[in-house]
Amino acid sequence: MSEAVIRGGASRARVVHVITMLEWGGAQENTLYSVGHLDPGRYDRVLVAGKGGMLDGRAPGIPDLRVIFLEDLVREVRPVRDAKAFLALRSILREEKRLAGGNPLVVHTHSSKAGILGRASARAAGADAVVHSIHGFGFHDGQSVPTHALFVGLERMAARWTDAFVAVSEENIRTGVKEGIFRRERCHLIRSGFDTARFLAGSRVAGRKILEIPEGIPVVGTVAVFKPQKAPLDFVETARHVASEIPDSRFVMVGDGEMREETERAVEAIGMSDRFSFLGWRPEIPDLMAAFDVFLLTSRWEGLPKVVPQALIAGCPVVATAVDGTREIVDPGVDGVLAPPGDVGTLARSVADILTGRLPLDAGTKRDRLVREFDQDGMVREQERLYAELLAGKGFPGWP
Repeated sequence: MSEAVIRGGASRARVVHVITMLEWGGAQENTLYSVGHLDPGRYDRVLVAGKGGMLDGRAPGIPDLRVIFLEDLVREVRPVRDAKAFLALRSILREEKRLAGGNPLVVHTHSSKAGILGRASARAAGADAVVHSIHGFGFHDGQSVPTHALFVGLERMAARWTDAFVAVSEENIRTGVKEGIFRRERCHLIRSGFDTARFLAGSRVAGRKILEIPEGIPVVGTVAVFKPQKAPLDFVETARHVASEIPDSRFVMVGDGEMREETERAVEAIGMSDRFSFLGWRPEIPDLMAAFDVFLLTSRWEGLPKVVPQALIAGCPVVATAVDGTREIVDPGVDGVLAPPGDVGTLARSVADILTGRLPLDAGTKRDRLVREFDQDGMVREQERLYAELLAGKGFPGWP
């Protein structure tokens, strides 16, 4: 093992984060924040991502960050492009190993595709430590048995090349253990952090002004990528049921994605276009959440959707599907309601009960705890501690 270079009394490491695509989402935002806020006195930072995400423009603006976009790193299973992506990643990581100049190389992968290809490439390139973050698994209950078995098998294989796992929820840890992917002690819980101060400062008045909806009109809103995982059509169907009981209710969807046009057509088909607002991505999400009377999330599966603690911190009760990490955040009957995935009837009844006052809730009951638990700087410091522990365990000097 090469001896680590020590500058100014502190050992350094080169950390390469690999993610499939910088689309809008919690995993992507957290990855960008992490690479931008790792201690520059100890870490040289590199980000590798597939090209074409909505957040691609943010990465080059991060000081002292080496950014590499790959054409062939894509979310879908594409054998030829996947092979090209593996070869490109292996070449990049070998070069990063050379540039490390005797310092250790840490590879930290995110998401399913980058997790498999990135860890295989890290092994081939001789990375000194490999970490994989689980932001929800690529397999879930809605898949066919062969597809589920394939994805679990790939995760088990990649686990052999992984020194440590990071999960955003206890539920993901339990799933990994149950599926034989890792032992409990190999996985570390690090919550998906965000700027909690922005959501504490969310203004209901400002949010209602943006929406052009006066106080007194009930508003049900969501913030999500329009994709099958988030089940936006379930949001529309829930809204249809709620509107039949509460005629003046309004519905707001913040976000964008592959299913947006289909969702807008579904709203038009049920004659509710005048009751819906499609805002795209907006920077005023804290104000909008404060303006909602209910935050509704209809996901079929998750890691831990940080929009749920964000809504609660902003003072908005949550109605959501009882999937994965969501169950760890919402206290049913206290600050929200949980329903089985796809159970539009229960979702709609719960929303209506809150809007009519039949179910009084207090979204702020655990605000202080959530602010501590989801602090984004705390998230980065926990990652740094994990890197240091791994490198110390491998005998690199200067890593306590």
